[in-house]
Amino acid sequence: MTAILFWFFALLMLGFACAVVFNRNPVASALSLVVSFMGLAALYVMLDAYFIGCIQVLVYAGAVMVLFLFIIMLLDLKVEVRRKIKTVTVVGGALVVIAFVAELAGVIAKVPGGDRPFPAIVAPLDDVRNVGTQLFSGYNLPFQVVGVLLLVATVGVVVLSKRELK
Repeated sequence: MTAILFWFFALLMLGFACAVVFNRNPVASALSLVVSFMGLAALYVMLDAYFIGCIQVLVYAGAVMVLFLFIIMLLDLKVEVRRKIKTVTVVGGALVVIAFVAELAGVIAKVPGGDRPFPAIVAPLDDVRNVGTQLFSGYNLPFQVVGVLLLVATVGVVVLSKRELK
């Protein structure tokens, strides 16, 4: 049953990730990204990383996507106009994908034990305590800097999008 759920959520993520790229409507693309984030959260929960799964839903599927939708609607983006597909671009993209898959297969073949699954975790982990201890003891300054950068970015978006009255 676990393998079936894994493949279901993995294919769900892959399908909606493709929908993010191929949708012409930016709002539909952003909502497809939400479903992709939910599939990733389900995979985290299947790995018994409940805290990371909850954070995935709350932070990425919640806050970040609300910010994306806010910016999309604030900038009043329209549906993208369909352009002519160039053969050179498609062939170049296909070559990049083939090279990436070949490189990935080569790395997996050279790593000892790369084709075996990870061993099961024997002791239960306390995700919240471990993440909190690492975040606030070893990474306190970068955590605060990221908070200030997000605040500056939000203020910048509001200032840049403000329309002048005539």
